[in-house]
Order: sequence, then C-alpha cells, then structure tokens
Amino acid sequence: MTAYEQLTIDTPEQIALEFPLAGVGSRSLALALDSLIQIGIALVLVIIGGLLGMGSLAIAEQLTRGAGRTAALWIVAGTILLVFTAWYGYFAFFEIVWRGQTPGKRALGLRVISVSGRPITPLQAILRNLLRIVDQLPALYAVGIISVLVSARNQRLGDLAAGTVVVREQASETLQIPGEGPGVQDRLRANRLTDSELALIERFLQRRAELEWEVRGRTAQQIATRVRERLGLPSEDVNNEELLERVLAEYRTFGQYR
Repeated sequence: MTAYEQLTIDTPEQIALEFPLAGVGSRSLALALDSLIQIGIALVLVIIGGLLGMGSLAIAEQLTRGAGRTAALWIVAGTILLVFTAWYGYFAFFEIVWRGQTPGKRALGLRVISVSGRPITPLQAILRNLLRIVDQLPALYAVGIISVLVSARNQRLGDLAAGTVVVREQASETLQIPGEGPGVQDRLRANRLTDSELALIERFLQRRAELEWEVRGRTAQQIATRVRERLGLPSEDVNNEELLERVLAEYRTFGQYR
C-alpha cells in the first residue's frame, strides 16, 4: 500500500498509526446501501402519513369536511418535513451515534475519523454532511468523486471542510505494527484495559525519554506486568516497552471506536 493510500499519524508517544484510506469504489457501495435504507425509511414515512391523512378525511365525513381537509393538509406537510429531515439527517445522525459509521459504512467496514486519528465529533459529522448537497452536484456525486480522486487523502469537499477522512477498518483479528516488517501481530484486546490504565501507559511512553535508564526499565516492567495480567498474556512474550507500544497503538487504532 502506498503512502497515498493510507493516513499515517505520528503520536506524541512516537508511535506511528496507519489507517488504510477508503477509495471511491467502497465508498460508493456504502452510499448505495445507505441510499436503499433511506428510500425504505422514506417509503415507511409516506405510507404512515398517507394512512393518517386518509384517516382524517374519513373522520371528516362524520364531522366537519373542512376541518378534516385542514388536518389532512397538516399531516401531508408534516410527512414531507419528516421525510426531508430523515433523508438529509440520516448520515449525520448515524455518524454521531455510531462514531463515524452509517449502516452502509459498517457493512463495508468503513469509518469516518478526524485527520488527527481521533473519533469524529458531532460538529464534524454535521459539517461534512451539510456539504453533501454540494458534493452531489451536478448529479451522482460528480463533485464528490472528483474531489476524492484528486485529493491526497481521498477526501470529498465535506471531508476537507470538516477535517475528516474515511478509512477502512481491519476486518481480521490482527493488527499491523508499524516498523515490524510485513507480518501482522495478534490483537491484544487492548479495549479490556480501563481508561486509567491506558492513561498510565500513555503518560509513561510520553515521558520515558526523560527518565533515568534504571527507573525507565523498572517502571516499564511494573506497568507491563499489570497489562499482561489484565490481558492474559505470556510473561515474556515481547519486550516491556514494545508491549506497551503495541497496546497503545492497538487502542488508538481500534479500541477508541468500540
């Protein structure tokens, strides 16, 4: 995979995180799936609105015809508003609730994240989807597709404005550790650690260069021993600091989105 096809982020702990970027093909397929769901939602809302409208007219036959027609018009207007809101709010809603995923993206193993590697914020989700209207122009997302093809990070205009990218999640239970060759490492299930334990690992890796060698080694051993116990790892699987780097890299890549 070339650098053009992936997002590489250097963290303060000197750990390189690599996120494979999603291309036009996978994003288009995810969009097609989401569009089918949108159409289904819209049809359900229209059917419900139609039934309610016919019900109000039927009641009007027994009461006042004018009042029934007014109620039917309000129901039609409300249905149109709901369909409009559901159609244009669909992507932002799911990306906020599912932290960067819609049903279509989840099915294809895609996720929207910040260019910093952090989870997408509600403001970013709203902003990138407000510009979806522009990306759709003039038809079939022509503007968005061109933007994805020419931008260095496969970003459409909404992504450029919101500072987001769409990445492909690893589907297997393995994790590529940067700097360790072409092989893969088994997943450590770092999300089983508590927030305080992860924060401790992060602080140590950030400050380790400032510590004396003896103190650095002893501290790394103490933290690594605790991590091994929590994750059920062999006592001497890898070097202590290497283990802590792998744990934090896995959490940064996978755990924060779970």
